[in-house]
Amino acid sequence: MTPANSVSPDTVDTAALGLIPAPRTLTASASGPYPLGRDTPLSAAPGTEGVARWLRATLGAVTGLPLAEGAGDRGIVLALDEELAPEAYRLAVGADAVRLTGGSAAGIFRGAQTLRQLLGPDAFRRAPLSAGRAWEVPAVVVEDEPRFGWRGMMLDVSRHFLPKDDVLRYLDLLAAHKLNVFHFHLTDDQGWRIEIKRYPRLTEVGSWRSRTKYGHRASELWDETPYGGFYTQDDIREIVAYAAERHIRVVPEIDIPGHSQATITAYPELGNTDVIDTTTLSVWDNWGVSPNVLAPTENTLRFFEGVLEEVLELFPAETSPFVHMGGDECPKDQWKESPLAQARIAELGVKDEDGLQSWFIRHFDAWLTERGRRLIGWDEILEGGLAEGAAVSSWRGYGGGIAAAEAGHDVVMCPEQQVYLDHRQDGGPDEPMPIGYVRSLEDVYRFEPVPPGLSEEAARHILGTQANVWTEVMQNRARVDYQVFPRLAAFAEVAWSALPAPADRDFAAFDARMTAHYARLDALGVDYRPPAGPYPRQQRPGVLGFPREGAPPVV
Repeated sequence: MTPANSVSPDTVDTAALGLIPAPRTLTASASGPYPLGRDTPLSAAPGTEGVARWLRATLGAVTGLPLAEGAGDRGIVLALDEELAPEAYRLAVGADAVRLTGGSAAGIFRGAQTLRQLLGPDAFRRAPLSAGRAWEVPAVVVEDEPRFGWRGMMLDVSRHFLPKDDVLRYLDLLAAHKLNVFHFHLTDDQGWRIEIKRYPRLTEVGSWRSRTKYGHRASELWDETPYGGFYTQDDIREIVAYAAERHIRVVPEIDIPGHSQATITAYPELGNTDVIDTTTLSVWDNWGVSPNVLAPTENTLRFFEGVLEEVLELFPAETSPFVHMGGDECPKDQWKESPLAQARIAELGVKDEDGLQSWFIRHFDAWLTERGRRLIGWDEILEGGLAEGAAVSSWRGYGGGIAAAEAGHDVVMCPEQQVYLDHRQDGGPDEPMPIGYVRSLEDVYRFEPVPPGLSEEAARHILGTQANVWTEVMQNRARVDYQVFPRLAAFAEVAWSALPAPADRDFAAFDARMTAHYARLDALGVDYRPPAGPYPRQQRPGVLGFPREGAPPVV
């Protein structure tokens, strides 16, 4: 495998260009640079028209140039080459043209992100800083393709809701880093965030909580403001279409059978009514794991089939081949106490409560498979036996992913000890609401998605990796930005680039390229954590977190 950022050091200043993620090869062009001007045409071969629209909208806005439709070999030329891998591209800059060739429209789009980076940080603004500014593309040749097909970020909008425009902004940020999966965590104990017309109380009741814990759940602070929000079905359609234009797949998550207190609050009959009075429940205002889980009844299955029928219509298979069904952190105490649940265990012939959870997951795996989709769930779905076609998000460490891959299941590696971006970035006292282990920019850069010792056959089941963003202590976009960036840039390079083993990675070179990238993030308005530590406005003095000391375990 060719090392990432293989370059000719005498002719290309990689730190100045600051390409992130690092391409497979970057060499000097025989001619160039290429100047952009009012007469620069943009030629789009069949199949690349969508990328051409994006380039005109994005580069046209910041340069003030029309990038008029052209034909032939002059200007910016987009073309497909079926011999390239689908997301691979070749960007060749000469004195007469910028030629961008990809294995598919997705490959062309990934190359367009590199072209934008080559134009400098000001290309990430929304309007020109000055009229008549000269723009030119450096004389380079880039040949590139991703290491993994699944390069994602999960965003939790249940604990704290991000308005639609903020979600669209994050899709742009994912695209700018060549990430291609958006895992959309839409339901949890603290709020239901997607309109389901068949069940209006899910949003009328389930999307609102009376107050919110401020800080970690051990904190004594509360925000007494009623809190909530949800996406209408038209909002969801817009988000999905916006993602598709950027060649990003969306994975909706509907959490069952745990993390369901908001659902049960809206429809009490879905809970374990023979154990507690579910009509007294409210949407949870605290963090952690609620004991209130779904009842294992046919009525519950029919209810969520109705939910999923609308979800599948909103998230078409072309954009969302996977549907995430949660399956994590489901306390079994109510099932142990419930005569109905115990009767269900006996009726189904399963061993215990873990088998009952497996029954839930297997049912929806079969239901989704019949409709041309695939189920994916957190690694707890391995407990009690996993349905044949299901895939696993390995979050508790590497262990669940290793077990799943060795058993022939596809896996997305997202271990909390490595790539949970809600975890703190530094051990200093100024980190706002510090959660978890310290995961610095360098720590994330040295994350390896494929665990050592995995058999070659099992390694083929590692679809890729994603970073997870849980928002219990992230009340708004600025707090999300602070936790996600700059670490998402390091994660993006891990997911895309052909890096050496973690100990051999050149973090110093990456850090040097980050100088240019920080300027891009500034232009984009990203409220990232500065390398020297948080600004005073980013700190949250006196708000309790849950820091964990030492190096995280490798499990």
